[in-house]
Amino acid sequence: MRTAQQLLADSALIAVVGASRDPGKAAHRVPAHMQRYGWRIIPVNPTVDELFGERAYASLADIPHPVDLVDVFRPARDAVEVVRQAAAIGAPAVWLQLGIVSAEARRIAEEAGMDYVEDRCLIIERAAAGLSRLA
Repeated sequence: MRTAQQLLADSALIAVVGASRDPGKAAHRVPAHMQRYGWRIIPVNPTVDELFGERAYASLADIPHPVDLVDVFRPARDAVEVVRQAAAIGAPAVWLQLGIVSAEARRIAEEAGMDYVEDRCLIIERAAAGLSRLA
């Protein structure tokens, strides 16, 4: 299993489930921050057409290309289904944001052979490792 920082270093394209159009929410600020540091962010939100200058998709299954990491901004009770969907599309890794913990989601990810991180923030881990995807 890769560490949180290894996952970020290895990932170029992050699908963000629960990405928000509200700049006051972490589900908007965190993906926008990661995009500023060079990650491609694919928003997964059925209520918007576009976020962060990228087309938004209603579900992970609708994304027409592989993703490196699925970042989850949904309540823990929803994380189980998101991890199932991530496994179904062959995502290599899942990341549950700060405050989101699910033993069942972890079990599903591990059984699918996916790397799994929970209760951690992309921004904090990016900063701690000094990571950037900018040339």
